Amino acid sequence: MTKRDRPRPLGELLDRYLDREGLAKRVDLAGAVDRWPEVVGPKVAAVTRAEAVSPDGILWVRVTSSAWATELSLMAPRILPRLNQNREGQVREIRCLVGPLPPKKE
Repeated sequence: MTKRDRPRPLGELLDRYLDREGLAKRVDLAGAVDRWPEVVGPKVAAVTRAEAVSPDGILWVRVTSSAWATELSLMAPRILPRLNQNREGQVREIRCLVGPLPPKKE
């Protein structure tokens, strides 16, 4: 077996593929959706759900009311640095969608 043919860990191969295809930042950015409850805390997480992140760094968050949309826009300058901490891809803006929350993922 040559050095090139030796078995490699799947994680290493996946990381190399994502880097080569320019997808590493996008995958990292998508992790902001999962981190949302941890970053905002239980009170805000109870009335919001992060739904998606666009390629240009806009995080779409569903909120239960327009009052919460306003509150979240005021909180954004404090939330964004925590959300982007230790992250390659950067969330640059939070935008709200008002409506009923989807069920929590278990």
